[in-house]
Amino acid sequence: MEDKIRVVIADDHEIFRDGLSLMLSKQKNIELVGQAENGRQLVDLVAALKPDIILTDIKMPVMDGVEAARWVIQKSPDTKIIALSMFDEENLIVDMLESGAKGYLLKNADKQEILEAISTVHENNTYYCRLTSARLASMIVKSKFSDNKKTKPAEFNERELEIIRYICQQNTAQQIADKLFLSKRTVEGYRTRILEKMNVKNTAGVVIYALKHQLIKEEEYGEM
Repeated sequence: MEDKIRVVIADDHEIFRDGLSLMLSKQKNIELVGQAENGRQLVDLVAALKPDIILTDIKMPVMDGVEAARWVIQKSPDTKIIALSMFDEENLIVDMLESGAKGYLLKNADKQEILEAISTVHENNTYYCRLTSARLASMIVKSKFSDNKKTKPAEFNERELEIIRYICQQNTAQQIADKLFLSKRTVEGYRTRILEKMNVKNTAGVVIYALKHQLIKEEEYGEM
């Protein structure tokens, strides 16, 4: 039987914690092993439990998420961190990534995205929230954050580069198909291959990868 992903959640709002813990407790592949209401409690739990994943708010009393993340990375490097954020906290998200978080979610993320983020980060990949703003994508690319992937950049043919640019401009598969005189299914096939080559999960990941590897210029992408 596959080992369960052991998760700790940290947030100073009890109602938010309760909702998240109820959802996670229903997942067969996840074991919720602890909850914290501030950063100090979080680091104590991590020291005792060594969980696989932490879902942590950034703004917390006693010790904030950024300070807690730095502690976790030093003392429990196998524990991976996903930051939980409000929509207007771009600077704090960048701080969390620079402090060692492997991903971030907006607090209004749906159940499917939360589970996808946990699975992605557990596999040692970075997860960028689907609702990443264009401003935040740019800030991440310019930050000290590195996804620690030493692999050389993927190679893309002309058609793939064209589709990458359209994806970054927030076009749907149908809109791209209409512009390139292709079927929607063909475009979806290209998009799947592009995501696999980049090792990303969504449009936000495509934008950040494309900016980082200079496949597009900053002015070429649309607001997410």
